[in-house]
Amino acid sequence: MNKVIYTSIKHLVLLQLLILLSCTYAAGANRVYLDISAPETRKINMAVPWFTSKSPAGQKESLGRELADTLAKALQFHGIISIQPTKTYGGSQAAVWKKLAVDYTVLGQYSIAANTLKLEMRLLDVAGDEIIMGKSFSGSVRKKEQMLYKFCDHVIKSFTGVEGIANSKIAFVSREKNTKEVYLTDILGKKVRQITRHRNLTVSPRFKPDGNFLTYTSYHTGNQNLYITDLRQSKTTRVLSRRKGLNLAPTWSPDGKYMILTLSTSGSPDLFLLDSKGKEVEQLTSKTGINVSPTWSPDGNHIVFVSDRSGKPQLYRMDMRTRKVKRLTFEGIENAEPHWSPTDNSIVYSSLKDGVYQLFMLNPFEDSEPTQLTSDLSHHEAPNWSPDGNQIIFAKRDGKNHHIYAILKNGSYQRRILNLPGSQTYPQWSR
Repeated sequence: MNKVIYTSIKHLVLLQLLILLSCTYAAGANRVYLDISAPETRKINMAVPWFTSKSPAGQKESLGRELADTLAKALQFHGIISIQPTKTYGGSQAAVWKKLAVDYTVLGQYSIAANTLKLEMRLLDVAGDEIIMGKSFSGSVRKKEQMLYKFCDHVIKSFTGVEGIANSKIAFVSREKNTKEVYLTDILGKKVRQITRHRNLTVSPRFKPDGNFLTYTSYHTGNQNLYITDLRQSKTTRVLSRRKGLNLAPTWSPDGKYMILTLSTSGSPDLFLLDSKGKEVEQLTSKTGINVSPTWSPDGNHIVFVSDRSGKPQLYRMDMRTRKVKRLTFEGIENAEPHWSPTDNSIVYSSLKDGVYQLFMLNPFEDSEPTQLTSDLSHHEAPNWSPDGNQIIFAKRDGKNHHIYAILKNGSYQRRILNLPGSQTYPQWSR
């Protein structure tokens, strides 16, 4: 065979193989999932036309549009999906999707009876002209977002192999005048709930691993005490630590049995190991400068924290089995607020560079250079990982106020996610 022809055929076969592997779906057990963090991944073009009503005529058409809009925003939030504008096809479910170059579409129906909302949603593969997934939900009209988010998470899992994060919660601190209170919200900011009402300064909310409990630090008694509240109710809050001085920003062990807290009972801030009831187990640092901002590894064997024992705030790793400590960062005037990914060995943190706080990422077990994620001239502070380890939320300073932003772990798709009045800081994502 002619060598040129052979080479051409070889390249053609290779190209076809690559195209096959890049597809979201393959037959049977050979399904290939998308990597959200890969910068070269093409976004899936999806259409979410207006939901149609199965109820008798007369129900508001606006509800069908609202349901479709909410689902579309939740899907787009994950960073791998682009939404086909409804104006290009009039919102109709009967559009010719192939002409619009749509990859997938969601066909939704709803009905309401006695304040009970029933939703039926199907995911259509346009190229194969087949329904690849269908789900039905029923519940109170007030829970329509929760039902839509559940379906969204199923769709994301079908694309990536990992459950979506639409049903996760975000805690944050909001400032109004001279007070700061803790709030809880869904990813789109549709359901915002006030958690604390101390009418004072409240900071550093932290979820327990199960997501049902939230700790925070408040100054309302005159001392910086640590409190915990059960998010499944709205009344009872109890104190976990009221030791004199700082009782700040705990990191919880993966099993929820222990926490590491910054205390200043002996003068300078140090890290202490406490049980889940607030009883002191062990002092982890002593006489080595200021030690703050601990974050626990997913396997519970290590923590990373901030210390100025070398003269400037830098990141350190402690082996929780041996208590040995290793310095991780050597560049930057100030490296602060580390957070360990729940899915791998990635630490995101804020570093002061050229007068601006930027986000960086490093592996605490490798001696490689940190990766810079942001570069725009705004302060990026208090980074926190999403439950699936693909996104990072942080407080970004816009003028005099801070607002909550998100970014993919590869540094792309930075956007403001909560359009709320005032100033929001200390974002925390529930697992």
